[in-house]
Amino acid sequence: MSRSQGDKFILTKELGRLAKWLRILGYDASFYRQDNVSTLIITALREERIILTRNLRISRFPGPKIVIVKSDFVNKQIKQVIRQLKLKPRPKDMFRRCVICNVELKEIAKTRIKSKVPEYVYKTQKDFTNCPRCKKVYWQGTHWGNAKKYLGKI
Repeated sequence: MSRSQGDKFILTKELGRLAKWLRILGYDASFYRQDNVSTLIITALREERIILTRNLRISRFPGPKIVIVKSDFVNKQIKQVIRQLKLKPRPKDMFRRCVICNVELKEIAKTRIKSKVPEYVYKTQKDFTNCPRCKKVYWQGTHWGNAKKYLGKI
């Protein structure tokens, strides 16, 4: 995936849904579940990630770029991050990361996933990807169209 260094994020624990949507858009969006702010800052600096948070006290720390996400609603959060950071989501990058692990998905032969997907999906789909870490299998089902429609409204 050819994205710039500025397109890597680390999100604090209250932004799990936003992390998922950034991954759907194809962005490297790490999810930080701990309360240790200094470790968060060090991780962001080491991995060259932008911190996305709703925690105002984190903004007092110098070093990495920090974006305070204002809304409680994920659609407004997505809109704010895209506008504020001038991101340019590309359709070809969508659904390229595991929404659970944040790992880039790999193509997998249809014959290798027969026992891992519903029979109807196996019969009606031809292209599959999977996560090398958690082994979750993905295909272009109705969720792709639904996600694109949802993002189109934003």
